[in-house]
Amino acid sequence: MTTGEAIMARLKTRTISDKARRDLRPGFSGAIFLPDDEGYEEARTPFNTMIDLRPGVIAQCASVDDVRHALALARAEGAEVSVRGGGHSVAGMSLTDGGLVIDMRRMNTVTVDPEAMEVRVGGGTLMGAMDAATAEFGLAATGGRVSTTGVAGFALGGGSGWLERKFGLACDNLLGVDMVTADGDPIHASADSDPELFWALHGGGGNFGVATGLTFRLHRLPEFTLGLLLFRPERGPEVARAWRDVMETAPDEIGGGLIYLVAQAEPFIPEELVDTLMCAAVFTCVGDEEMLREVAGPLLRMAPDAQLVAEMPYPEAQKALDDPPGFRNYWSVEHLSSLPNEALDRFCTRAEGIIVPSPTGHILFPFGGAMGRAQTDYPVPWRFAAWGVHPLAIWENAADDDRARQWVRDVRSDMAPWATGDVYLNFTADEGRERVVAGLGEDNYRRLSAVKDRLDPDNVFHRNHNVRPSRAEPTTAAPKPRRG
Repeated sequence: MTTGEAIMARLKTRTISDKARRDLRPGFSGAIFLPDDEGYEEARTPFNTMIDLRPGVIAQCASVDDVRHALALARAEGAEVSVRGGGHSVAGMSLTDGGLVIDMRRMNTVTVDPEAMEVRVGGGTLMGAMDAATAEFGLAATGGRVSTTGVAGFALGGGSGWLERKFGLACDNLLGVDMVTADGDPIHASADSDPELFWALHGGGGNFGVATGLTFRLHRLPEFTLGLLLFRPERGPEVARAWRDVMETAPDEIGGGLIYLVAQAEPFIPEELVDTLMCAAVFTCVGDEEMLREVAGPLLRMAPDAQLVAEMPYPEAQKALDDPPGFRNYWSVEHLSSLPNEALDRFCTRAEGIIVPSPTGHILFPFGGAMGRAQTDYPVPWRFAAWGVHPLAIWENAADDDRARQWVRDVRSDMAPWATGDVYLNFTADEGRERVVAGLGEDNYRRLSAVKDRLDPDNVFHRNHNVRPSRAEPTTAAPKPRRG
């Protein structure tokens, strides 16, 4: 057996002894849940109901010492470790079957320094909490596109959101990370303290330790406007063309997406459209309503079947398209170098396969702006793509599993002629090592692996889009990602 094989074999040891479980409680300031405890089922419930994993221990940590204590026990037992921040992991990577979950959700404080224009959050903070705290001062950092995402996993994976065209990715605004390593050492990474680890944390995810605190640069956001323009699906191709043409010349202040979705009951949506498939042109604006209406004019003049255009607090806009919990999920993404009419037609036609009714989203994002002008060498090569297609299958019945997953795969196949291969891993399920390398870049992957060698040579933190230590790598290199 090679060294790499031995490492991977050890990681398959996933059970924890009864004695070790008992030994964890003394001195632990958070909450411990074992399989027979009241509250265990709620504590283990994942966002994606397709995931059915039963951890041997769920350690809901309330302090850095709790994290160190739980991690030491898991390593002594040879148990698999997973880290749950926000718990939004569609692939179920925040859980483990039989091992120990380091659950960060109790470490969720948010501290805003408006003079320094910085915010510090705990490793279990959700996006909605950070957005609400910073909005009190008219400030914001690039968040995601929903309020329920965990800040740590989102930002360490790069962090793509509504504000990226104006303020850059979340990782571009990351100033420092406090974390606990696989050896239980508390460390700090910033531009001045372990800069190589700090580089790795700009896209390399949770591969290097447990993030217990993160600090971000903030930006002034005195006004924010949301536009939702809904059209019947048969108008999709003309709407898609008009939306693309608008976004190709839109200023950095304008973001959004083209989304096929099932209309929900809202005051601005006619009753006859509820629970039907619609094509939505979404506009977000770092500015007032007048600015949004001017840019979105070509779409507004197409007489949407329903519309909402309104200035609102950014945290409220973040909740407008929240992913609902309690459903089965399968997601993926392809980034595109161009968006010709043929690609738009394929995108629109594939919307016919969406399960209706369901919370599924068939999404086309515009990139560019500040996101694509960065001069950093962070391991997020996908930032330079022009567009992103994100099939977000969300459904209720297990009988639809094969249909929903095949729909996602078909969307990816449709986009293959224009795909860059440089994918945003936060948008993907577990799609294998080749996709991980494609998402990070081959040269970046090797550099990240060297950081892994130093901080986690035994690959304790492998329940993620895994960067393996070099000695655990296969002897043959993964193929280079294709370019569109």
